[in-house]
Amino acid sequence: MEKQLHLNLLASRPPMAGGFQSGGSKMKMGPGRKRDFTPLLWSQYFETIEDVEVENENGKDIFRLYCSGSSGPVLLLLHGGGHSALSWAVFTAVICSRINCRVVAMDLRAHGDTKVRNPEDLSADTMAKDVGKVIEALYGENPPPIMIIGHSMGGAIAVHTASANHVPSLLGLCVIDVVEGTAMDALNSMQNFLRSRPKTFKSLENAIEWSVKSGQIRNIESARVSMGGQVKKCEESASNPSVSNSSGEGIIEEEEEEQGAEESSKKRMKEEDQEVKKESFYTWRVELSKTEKYWDGWFRGLSALFLSCHVPKLLLLAGVDRLDKDLTIGQMQGKFQMQVLPQCGHAVHEDVPEKVADALATFMVRHKFTEFKEGFLC
Repeated sequence: MEKQLHLNLLASRPPMAGGFQSGGSKMKMGPGRKRDFTPLLWSQYFETIEDVEVENENGKDIFRLYCSGSSGPVLLLLHGGGHSALSWAVFTAVICSRINCRVVAMDLRAHGDTKVRNPEDLSADTMAKDVGKVIEALYGENPPPIMIIGHSMGGAIAVHTASANHVPSLLGLCVIDVVEGTAMDALNSMQNFLRSRPKTFKSLENAIEWSVKSGQIRNIESARVSMGGQVKKCEESASNPSVSNSSGEGIIEEEEEEQGAEESSKKRMKEEDQEVKKESFYTWRVELSKTEKYWDGWFRGLSALFLSCHVPKLLLLAGVDRLDKDLTIGQMQGKFQMQVLPQCGHAVHEDVPEKVADALATFMVRHKFTEFKEGFLC
């Protein structure tokens, strides 16, 4: 059963018994009260957006970054598969209120608003190199102290990045809810999980509502800002079956030459096309099912790589059952710090951003990477 619940290594995990749980008391809704699913802007959580150009063999790639803070170590945040940097929005606002730090949340290759020449290449090696190139483009040869924090797929990429020494000023490593053993076990059933998700949504509000009610994201506030990074608007004709089923619109015929009324036909087609486009549909930005050939490379050998990284390490899990043999032994030997954050789904940093921020802030202060902000009581 637990393996079934952990199928969301690339997306998010289904709800636990008991239904919706909100992260943070201010988001809890009483019986009969209507929840607000309207989108929230990135600018309520991050200070700036930056598009960084990176040179590669085929030309230039552009990576979208969301940033906050002006002093202290850099927290480089890497999101999970299918998500975007916006999944770190609420967490960013919280962590910046606790410690002196700078946040750089990155849209990974083929995700969010990043634009690369080869979006099909989602190998661990390529994405780890992307991270290194972005850091070099941002800071040159003398980058500030950097702690990499990654969730799910992003956690795997964080480990590969650290292991390959793509970030020479690496301070520490934090991996959120991804463990090799559980990940490898779950991959066989991942396609079934992806097929069970809706293909389209009638609106962004509809997508946000689905993410909360399905348990994908259990914190309404986080869902309202992050789902915009998971889905995109698509205005298609109703000849697309997935769209026509949602809209109930008629099918537009492309040719009616046999009627011999070309002008009339063009006019009617234009009117129908305008009618269809009145309703904008949303679909997933990333077709995760097409990334299957890279899943093994993301996760196989991950535990050994994680343990081999010679920096202080923190592992945050939604359940202690995630630990595999290598990590269990490593944890007993004190090779990394671990904390279990119950009552949340796979999207730990979205469901309970305050708890993740507290754990990370305490870890960083303990290792003297930074200090608590004046007036903040830990």
